Amino acid sequence: MLRALRHRDFRLLWTGRAVSLIGDGIYLVAIAWLVYDISNEPGALAAVGFAWTLPQVAGLLVAGVLSDRFERRRLLVIADLLRFASISVIAALALADSAELWHLIVLVVFYGFGEALFQPAFTAIVPDVVPRAELLQANALKELMEPLGLRFAGPALGGVLIAVFDVGVAFLVDAGTFAVSAVAVARMTRQPPAREATGSMRRDLLEGFAYVRAHAWLWATLVGAALFLLLTFGPFEVLLPYIIRNDLGGDADTFGLVLAAGGLGSILAALILSRTGAPRRYVTFMWGAWCVGDLLIVLLAVAGAAWQMCLIALVSFGMGTLGMMVWTTMMNTLVPAEMLGRVSSFDWFVSMGLIPLSFAVTGPVAELLGARTTLALSGLL
Repeated sequence: MLRALRHRDFRLLWTGRAVSLIGDGIYLVAIAWLVYDISNEPGALAAVGFAWTLPQVAGLLVAGVLSDRFERRRLLVIADLLRFASISVIAALALADSAELWHLIVLVVFYGFGEALFQPAFTAIVPDVVPRAELLQANALKELMEPLGLRFAGPALGGVLIAVFDVGVAFLVDAGTFAVSAVAVARMTRQPPAREATGSMRRDLLEGFAYVRAHAWLWATLVGAALFLLLTFGPFEVLLPYIIRNDLGGDADTFGLVLAAGGLGSILAALILSRTGAPRRYVTFMWGAWCVGDLLIVLLAVAGAAWQMCLIALVSFGMGTLGMMVWTTMMNTLVPAEMLGRVSSFDWFVSMGLIPLSFAVTGPVAELLGARTTLALSGLL
């Protein structure tokens, strides 16, 4: 897996991303803590979350066009600086004890736009800095750093910083991670844009859509991913902790342990696949892994103990990571470089587009059918 780090530009890119992912993990803890300090109502955090995710969805398609028209390295730096600025202002307001809910709603909009700008450019730049033969290893490192930073190191560090210092300090460290990422990416070798910026952005979007529509492995997977996230994202995020708390008598530590076990499964999957190499039948392997991971959600719904949930999450998350590694490698190797930014933006757009709806329907359905039945049904569907 470490073979891809021999290349200087990828090493800088990976370092910046790994550090900023720790910041993302800190953010998940710190934003919830700060919002509940201001207003101890779930609706307040929901409003901030909506303001954060909506610009991501809205900005992804435009970000994909930009990543094909302009130098991707520069777009990554701009995205990091945008997130650095918004989180720095939140940190300053928190340290001054003057943060209000409307401040956060406005500032996380800019944070969301920064994330929208970052994701397509990051996906598209990897094949530019890593030889084709080592893309699987590079994507394995990507899948390894996400659970390590986002699920382990970031939340743990955020909790410690809040407990020992202050929520404002946690945001300050979060902002610092984006500054580190910006510096690392800025040191990469300057590269020309994937294509000349000619014609309208609307035409570029239509070209990207036409390319996706013309390839069944692309559009079928995007439709499948949209349905999967619609049916499972809300139930998993809302009902799993509910079951742990009310049926198993667990607490937040128990929920964290289950997620940590899933993160460990992702890490092991990335290590194994990077070692064994890509499967011969890419699409069959990818869909098979995702299918097994989806069905294991049913077992989560009927599990009677936390240790059972840990084992199920270990395998389920690992299967999801195996599928994602193959999917990212297919995107990097089969999509032309001049189209990759737009195609990856469609990927992100479709994947995230139905998540708000997933949250919206989970509550009413669980009220009608019960938490365990709803979670099991989501996995089956």
